[in-house]
Amino acid sequence: MTDKQTKSFLSEALDFLKDLTIIIVIVLVIRTFFIMPFQINGQSMYDSYYNGEFIIVDRFSYQDFPIIGQSRSPKRGDVAVFKPGVSEEKKYFIKRIIGLPGETIKIEGGNVYIKKIGEQEFTELEESYLSEKNAGNTFVKRTTSEHIYEIPAGKYFVMGDNRQASTDSRSCFSTCSIRTNYIELSQMTGRILMDLGYFSFANLGFTHPDITKDGKWISTKPRYFSSPGTHTY
Repeated sequence: MTDKQTKSFLSEALDFLKDLTIIIVIVLVIRTFFIMPFQINGQSMYDSYYNGEFIIVDRFSYQDFPIIGQSRSPKRGDVAVFKPGVSEEKKYFIKRIIGLPGETIKIEGGNVYIKKIGEQEFTELEESYLSEKNAGNTFVKRTTSEHIYEIPAGKYFVMGDNRQASTDSRSCFSTCSIRTNYIELSQMTGRILMDLGYFSFANLGFTHPDITKDGKWISTKPRYFSSPGTHTY
């Protein structure tokens, strides 16, 4: 190899490393501040989301930036991914935000009630995203008795849509001897932006290989931006 060929090779190698570095930096910036892919593991969000589905999480919404501040506060109805800090094996949880800072939640008789800041009375929460199996079946420790949660400033109360099979704020995400019922903004990774569905190689299609409803396979086709990642009450 001549000196000219060597210099050409080194120049191309440096250009490749420069381009690769730029790509890595861009990917890291996007994953850190904008979006992150996840695969759902568990059944706590049935029938809104199913085990195995791939989602894209919007990290930008909950970021607290210097000078400009927070881009978007978590809202009631958002489906959020967060780290409650209860397990090294399962670091991330996915639940729906139900109660906001300063509010009071009451769970009684299978229903959820909210007393907003400045209000004197509780109002029953309309939860049309719950399946027929879960509607009216929100319980704490399998009892219908009244349970009150006064949400501290800066904290949020969350529950899975599959109320009968979700470890969430009602149980402190594992046990209340380890942590509290609430999560902080700093623990939130972001909210669901897009649902990419789940392709089953067992069925060679977007149908779940393990879940049926009314005798039919559950569809897990991509819903993209039309997924129930937020809800307006």
